[in-house]
Amino acid sequence: MVPDDLAGLRKLYLGFTSSRVILTANNLGIFDNLKKESSAIEIARKLKIDPRATEIMLDALTGIGLISKNKDSRYRNAPISNRYLVRGTRLYQGDIIKHASTMWKNFSVLDDVVRTGCPARRDFDHESFIMGMHNLTSLRTKSLIKAVGLKSVKTMLDLGGGPGTNAIAMAKNGVKATVFDLPETIRIAKKVARREGVQGIRFITGDFHVDTIDSKYDLILLSQIFHAFSAEENIALLRKCKRAINLGGRVVVQEFPINEERTAPLHSALFSVNMLVGTEKGRCYSPKEIKRWLAETGFKNIMIRDLPETVLITGVRKD
Repeated sequence: MVPDDLAGLRKLYLGFTSSRVILTANNLGIFDNLKKESSAIEIARKLKIDPRATEIMLDALTGIGLISKNKDSRYRNAPISNRYLVRGTRLYQGDIIKHASTMWKNFSVLDDVVRTGCPARRDFDHESFIMGMHNLTSLRTKSLIKAVGLKSVKTMLDLGGGPGTNAIAMAKNGVKATVFDLPETIRIAKKVARREGVQGIRFITGDFHVDTIDSKYDLILLSQIFHAFSAEENIALLRKCKRAINLGGRVVVQEFPINEERTAPLHSALFSVNMLVGTEKGRCYSPKEIKRWLAETGFKNIMIRDLPETVLITGVRKD
């Protein structure tokens, strides 16, 4: 009999097998073609992939629980796949899963990254990364807006706003919103705003480490930005933000939560490894670290608030 601890260890080191099956199925468009019952042969023909490989993949996906198989060997999506894995659905998560497939290639050279301390980008798909952020952020905007509160917010800046998902949500609540990001990202953000039917959002292209931040805002949102950069870069960015915030205005930092030892929750500890692989100096920072940066850069009334998946650290400009 296999001891429980060894069974748990095996589950950990073989976890990549189910992950790879899901990533490949998403890349090939398998879930898009299983809204209705189909045979393995039909799916193989439609996607122009190998019939034997298709059947093996579909059986594995059935075992994982993402599709079902009837007594006539016909397959269809499980409800979870129809909800999240079919392109065009409201809660679609396929872009972030496609980004995870890119992460797979970069994590595959983690040995070399740890030996050298240098990031490795064997592959990168900018559009799937940005749209993946939209997949994730669209699930969080309601709780973010409730936690931030928009009563006194007339103008806001989504700094490094990616697809502009948070800015779009705030614009829908009557806030004059601006998104600042790199040109290739702004191109995608504009497309998202058009698709969402939101007009009046201002888009600014630039590098927030180099360029000035124009205007005065009641709120500057830095959502999932700090983990890509060093502490020194983040402190400099907060100083720049303070100059661009109205008196009484706020800066709101949203990040993944991690404890002071940087060991838990596990998702955040592993996300720091993702930053090791993908960035020169990034990692997850604890809320207390970020709180110290806000105090150092002159923000007052600093508060930490936990959300379901993230944490908010808020500071007010008093002078």
